[in-house]
Amino acid sequence: MLENTMEISLKVAIIGAGVSGLVAARELLREGHRVVVYEKSNQPGGTWIYDTRVESDPLGLDPKREIVHSSLYSSLRTNLPRHLMGFSDYPFTDRVYGDPRNFPGHEEVLKFLKDFAREFGLTELIRFETEVVRVERFDSGDDDYEWVVESRTSGASDEEEFQAVVVCTGHYAEPIVANLPGIEQWPGKQLHSHNYRVPDPFQNQVVIIGSGPSAIDISREIASVAKQVHLSTRSPNIYHVYKDGTIEFEDGSRVYADVIVHCTGYKYSFPFLRTNGVVSIDDNCVGPLYKHVFPPQLSPRLSFVGVAYFIIGKTERETRAVHLENEISIFFVQQVGIIEALKLQSKWIARVLSGKAILPSEKEMLVDVEEHYRDMADRGVPKHHTHKVHPHEFEYLDMIADLAGIPPVAERIKEIQKRFLELVLSSGIDRKRYRDEWDPNDI
Repeated sequence: MLENTMEISLKVAIIGAGVSGLVAARELLREGHRVVVYEKSNQPGGTWIYDTRVESDPLGLDPKREIVHSSLYSSLRTNLPRHLMGFSDYPFTDRVYGDPRNFPGHEEVLKFLKDFAREFGLTELIRFETEVVRVERFDSGDDDYEWVVESRTSGASDEEEFQAVVVCTGHYAEPIVANLPGIEQWPGKQLHSHNYRVPDPFQNQVVIIGSGPSAIDISREIASVAKQVHLSTRSPNIYHVYKDGTIEFEDGSRVYADVIVHCTGYKYSFPFLRTNGVVSIDDNCVGPLYKHVFPPQLSPRLSFVGVAYFIIGKTERETRAVHLENEISIFFVQQVGIIEALKLQSKWIARVLSGKAILPSEKEMLVDVEEHYRDMADRGVPKHHTHKVHPHEFEYLDMIADLAGIPPVAERIKEIQKRFLELVLSSGIDRKRYRDEWDPNDI
């Protein structure tokens, strides 16, 4: 897009100080914008902050519960190599804080993010322990300040006006829970992996629902202390649960369990955002969003960073509910954000707000979104995968860079990501050891 010769400096609110919020703050600051970052916790890092607390509702469904943002379990390691967890101009590979592994633990990631915040002067921009309760557009009469952000700190409310808002809250706090017929009469306990921290409380019979990395990690960890652990994957699903504690699967097999752990993912949720229905969430589709970033009717003064993700998976063979004393072969799925995409999206937003990059018209953006929806329907992609960019992640990264008018992602980063995808899709992968055995430095 052509640049506007007149640069603009705006007062911008960023909601969230996780990875996306921090990189958005840096790019907006670099473009000369005045930035305020709102963060509910007492430190930067977002989902990478480990919190021993769990929510009062272990399933995470009670709207009145006090939300614990962290979804980390104590032993969690990254499911991407550190080569893909940093930024081209601030690589994670150059910084080791005590955990030199290519797939480090969550403590290492948090230290990296705190260093990133300090390095670029972001920490002083963050209002810690401040929860955003309302973001709403208003008519200022002079087309200048367009948004009001209402926040709450230690019980005291405050309102402040901004010219633009960037939403960077992620989507790892609102759990999705499996619908289990008969669960109302089932006598056992349930929790979502959002509220799992350590295996010690799980001593008896456990069924874990899920097929992603967290399901695998948690299954193996609980199996070290429990009498029995069964992993219910997409093949087969749970058919029914009964009041005597038994669980029946779609293949007819049955097991007894005291606990069901839902490792079933998360949904997008922006309870603070008031747009009169302009931006809505339907079956985990946030829309309409142009290129997963700008809502056409409210652009460019409202934007989202980190909504796009890629998800990959494969089936080795049909499986039953598997006792973890046996070898596991499951539908292997990874759903992860594209870290470099966060930087590109943030640069695009910052340059659009400063006038250096120009968006298409509202009508053109809406047409583009509708074409994306039609293409998904033609390919049989369900609505809840609207923001999945795999297998076109490289094209997406190049497109965002082009729209922002900046250089594309380095070829080495693309090559590492390509090799990683090949690895996790390969038939010979050992899921217990690949994070310790695969070395991207050999590429």
